[in-house]
Amino acid sequence: MLTQKIMKLSSSISSIRSLNFNSAFVISYTSFKFSTTPKRTMTQFPNFSIKNTNSSRANTAEDSLVAPPKPKPQPPPQKPWLIVGLGNPGKKYDSTRHNVGFMMVDAIAEAERISINTVNFKALLGKGFIGSVPVMLAKPQTFMNSSGESVGAIVSYYKIPLKQVLVVFDDLDLPFAKLRLLPKGGHGGHNGMRSIIDRLKGSHDFPRLRIGIGRPPGRMDAVNFVLRPFNKQEREGLEFTFEHGIEAVRILLLEGFDKSATYVNSTKAIEQLG
Repeated sequence: MLTQKIMKLSSSISSIRSLNFNSAFVISYTSFKFSTTPKRTMTQFPNFSIKNTNSSRANTAEDSLVAPPKPKPQPPPQKPWLIVGLGNPGKKYDSTRHNVGFMMVDAIAEAERISINTVNFKALLGKGFIGSVPVMLAKPQTFMNSSGESVGAIVSYYKIPLKQVLVVFDDLDLPFAKLRLLPKGGHGGHNGMRSIIDRLKGSHDFPRLRIGIGRPPGRMDAVNFVLRPFNKQEREGLEFTFEHGIEAVRILLLEGFDKSATYVNSTKAIEQLG
C-alpha cells in the first residue's frame, strides 16, 4: 500500500511540472509575438510631431540675440538752387534795361513751367524743378539797391550753399545781348550786386550770369540809360539771348559750371548771338 501511494505522488508531481513548463512556454511565446509587432511609422500618426533638435541656426536662442543689419543711411535732402533775377518792381520799370534780370527769370519760368506766384522774403518766388534738380526762382521786390535784403533772407532760411545761388543782372560793360557766366566776382559798380554781397557777409563766391545792355549813347547819364525801356528791335534781339540763357542754366544745374561756362562764353556762342 505504501509503495502504491508513493508511486501516485510521484506521478502527480510529474504532471504538475509538465504543466508549469508548458504554461511558461506559452507565456514566453506570446510575449515574443507581441514584442515582434512592427513599429508604426510617422505617416501613421499624422497628428504627432517631434521637435527637430537639428534646427537651422536662425531658430537658435543664440542667433535670436544677434541684432538685425542696420539700414543704409539715407543721403540728406538735396538743397535747391536759387536763381535770382535783379530789377525794380512795378509797371513803371517793366521792360527797362535795369530789369533784364527779371526778364531772364520770367523766361526760365515759362520754359520750365514754374509759376512765380508766391510773395515771401520781400520777393516774388516760384518753386519747381529743372530736370531732377529743385530750384527756386526769385524776383526781389525791394528795388534794385536793396536786393540783398531779400536774397540774404532766402539763402539764410533755406541754408542754400553760395555755389548754388545764381544771380542774373544787367551789365553796362558788355555789348548788348551778350552773356557772360562767371563763378564769382565783385559788384563791378552794380548797386544790386553790391547789396547782395553785403548781405552775404561780404562773400563774392557765388555764380552770376551777366546780360549786356551796352553803354549809354553820347553823354547820356548811366542812371537814365538803365531806366530806359528796350525798343522793339532790342526786345526781338533779347529773345535769342534768353533762349541761350535758359540753355545755359539747364547745363549749369545738370552738368556743372564748367560746361555751362564753355557754352556761354565760347566764341561760337557769342557769334551766334550777334
